[in-house]
Amino acid sequence: MASATTPPETGELKIVKDATCTFCGCVCDDIDLSVQDNQIVKAQRACVLGKAWFLNHDIEDRPSCLIEGQPATLEEGYDRAAQILTGGRYPIIYGLSDSPCEAQRVAVGIADWIDGTIDTTTSVCHGPSGMAVQGVGEVTCTLGEVMNRGDLIMFWGSNPAESHPRHFTRYSLMPKGMFTPNGRKDRTCVIVDVRKTKSAKAADHFIQIKPRRDFEALWTLRALVNGVELEADEVGRQTGVELAVWQDLAERMKSCRFGVVFFGMGLTMTRGKHCNTEALLALTRDLNAHTRFVAKPNRGHGNVTGADNVVAWRTGYSFGVNHARGYPRFNPGEYTTSDVLARGEADSAMMIACDPMANFSEPARAHLRKIPYVALDAKETPTTRSAAVAFTVATYGINTGGTVYRLDDVPIPLRPAFPSPHPSDQEVLTQIERRVRAIKGIRGQ
Repeated sequence: MASATTPPETGELKIVKDATCTFCGCVCDDIDLSVQDNQIVKAQRACVLGKAWFLNHDIEDRPSCLIEGQPATLEEGYDRAAQILTGGRYPIIYGLSDSPCEAQRVAVGIADWIDGTIDTTTSVCHGPSGMAVQGVGEVTCTLGEVMNRGDLIMFWGSNPAESHPRHFTRYSLMPKGMFTPNGRKDRTCVIVDVRKTKSAKAADHFIQIKPRRDFEALWTLRALVNGVELEADEVGRQTGVELAVWQDLAERMKSCRFGVVFFGMGLTMTRGKHCNTEALLALTRDLNAHTRFVAKPNRGHGNVTGADNVVAWRTGYSFGVNHARGYPRFNPGEYTTSDVLARGEADSAMMIACDPMANFSEPARAHLRKIPYVALDAKETPTTRSAAVAFTVATYGINTGGTVYRLDDVPIPLRPAFPSPHPSDQEVLTQIERRVRAIKGIRGQ
């Protein structure tokens, strides 16, 4: 429940204790919000990104529903959305990374009822990680364990200083833990990247590898951990780093008490993709013959981890799931949204808390413009402007409650600061689902 005091009069200050920031995957749940006249005026303990998320939040002064760009009632919007989704032969639902888990669950249900495809933004960021986990397995832990136990902290292809500003101070480098009582002094930080990012300033050891050579670098480390002799000239040529540097790192990884490597899109979306992540996960698995070592993806959006979890426990797969045959099928590249649209296959769609019109390829965007689709977003975007039906929804974590998953798969409750005149994602999707079921003649709860 929200820990807040309700002001008796307009203009009086309200404090929301332990609010949850849903900007990035850290999902910090220790933010104290000061709210006055339905405006957040202070966000204590929030990082620079969190402050921008909370303090710049304004409720859009626009209709809750637009049909073909014209104001309409919500009921009309629900009806039209259901007709669009049930009228196509290849409907696709995409997004979900900025919606609470309760809404995500309803979206997966709609995809099932319409024999459609459900996909999340994971397919364009950490999708290769999900594929690698299926092939290799994962040695994992919570951020609490990292804080209490981690003495070797690595970041590979990730720049938390800019993408997750409180990562260092709250979870990985600075905090004092049960077995790291001196905080930063008890930890060694290693950063591996193709360029010197702002995060590199926090590293004890920064290793700059050749671009697009992550797989070779990881396989080098795996060989060294397993006692395989390597040719120094070849290692230097392939990775851009001397063999002695890799030998030193391998020894550090084997001799630490509790090691963790956080990896980002610099690893997953470069040459090799899922093979890179498979190499890292295999290296992590091998290191557990010597010590305790784990790997965690540094996820971006506030609830993209929740989207993966919800889709997985509803369908068996975390993204790119097709229901056309009456049961879930998973095949990245075939059922992922950017690919489906670029090939011109989908004939109707629903975009939830995402903006593919701003970041997909031109062939994908061009096809999306040609088909009728539904869009849900708290803000006006290029995607909502082109939608046949556009719903303006309340912002999760600020105007509505629910559940989100932190990047370490830990569920966190949301504590809203003030209400919105617009409906929540869950409310809109629930109403659309009811109408879809009615059109399909599906009875029961």
